[in-house]
Amino acid sequence: MPRDRRGRTIEALMDEPGLSVGALKGLKVIDLTRVLAGPLCTQILADHGAEVIKVEPPEGDETRRLGPPFNSDGVSAYYLGLNRNKRAMALDLRRPDGREVLLRLLDDADVLVENFVPGTMERWGLGYEGDLAMRFPRLVYCAISGFGGDGPYGGLPGYDAVLQALCGLMSVNGCAHCGPTRIGVPVVDIATGLHAVIGILLALTERARSGRGQRIEATLFDTAYALMHPHAANYFVSEIEPALTGNAHPNISPYDIYSGADGSLFLGVVNDAQFRRFCEVLGRTDLAADARFGSNALRLANRAALREAVETAVAREPVESLCARLMSAGVPAAPVRPVSRALRDPHARHRGTFLARGAYRGIAAVQKLSRTPAELRSAPPTFAADTRAVLSRLGYSRSEIEALVRDGVAPLEPRGARKASPQKERS
Repeated sequence: MPRDRRGRTIEALMDEPGLSVGALKGLKVIDLTRVLAGPLCTQILADHGAEVIKVEPPEGDETRRLGPPFNSDGVSAYYLGLNRNKRAMALDLRRPDGREVLLRLLDDADVLVENFVPGTMERWGLGYEGDLAMRFPRLVYCAISGFGGDGPYGGLPGYDAVLQALCGLMSVNGCAHCGPTRIGVPVVDIATGLHAVIGILLALTERARSGRGQRIEATLFDTAYALMHPHAANYFVSEIEPALTGNAHPNISPYDIYSGADGSLFLGVVNDAQFRRFCEVLGRTDLAADARFGSNALRLANRAALREAVETAVAREPVESLCARLMSAGVPAAPVRPVSRALRDPHARHRGTFLARGAYRGIAAVQKLSRTPAELRSAPPTFAADTRAVLSRLGYSRSEIEALVRDGVAPLEPRGARKASPQKERS
């Protein structure tokens, strides 16, 4: 009977509560992260079957209180969106007994993910190179931070919007009358979480050959620069400072928002064939024949004239029906929808984009594997919900567990936190 590396059979894995037979079944991940990039990384691993134990500080992950909105239990929507399929406990890693519990957790762990300020783990005697690598040679250690631990910005705190400003993203987002603008979702944090997952999977693949773990570093700083395409590539070639272009594309035209009869639509014409089909759908074949618009380079050179012509062509068209006609003709176009409408899209329901279990609702895993799909096994855990169970599995006796709880090493309630009142916060 096939067994995982800890001796469990597939049948045992299927029967054990909270575990799955997903693509990462049998993988044990210790999650020391808070806020966004780290929890997103570990949620993706958990969605695909990894056993993820979320270890929070005694105060709890601060995003539990980052709201409103809060659910009926006083937990923020922000936290709920990043922490499903995990087990939860709390440890005070500033104390030797807390660190000893973590070391026991690492005895059979495959991956540790942390996003402390660089140097914190080393101060606790838990650094990778000096402390953990020799004791746990197969451990894959992922450190997520704003800037890394050295260099001119080493150890500084990193926040999504700060990195958007520093690394140029904000300077290419916005328009002339509003100026540089923060991208409306925390794209740097999200992409850093994705790159952390990629790094972990790369290291696990290499470990299958060498038998050795390694340290991975994912920083918001590096990720922000990686998101700068095509503006960085354009500047490397032209040395021309990118300008604010609103919703337009620096390399493609027409690629922008336009106003229809009853709302706005985004039109993304990437090549000449699409432009000709666009003109045919609108009954403006004269635009396709206009020498000023005969190629993308010419359309860019005559962007202002083309915009005026396109605005006139779509101004009296109902947006939803026009976009449906354009898409059917192979021309990328979409109505600009509010979030509430986007979350009711029938194709999203068809694709299984949304998850629901009890009161929990969320966005499903993006990666769709045919044989070992991701699954929703459990809603995001309450604070320290699995502390006693995890400690018991580590071999702690009942009296030892109660001592750790009583002494605040493994608290069952967040230290100093006031439970949010949904009614008060929403008023």
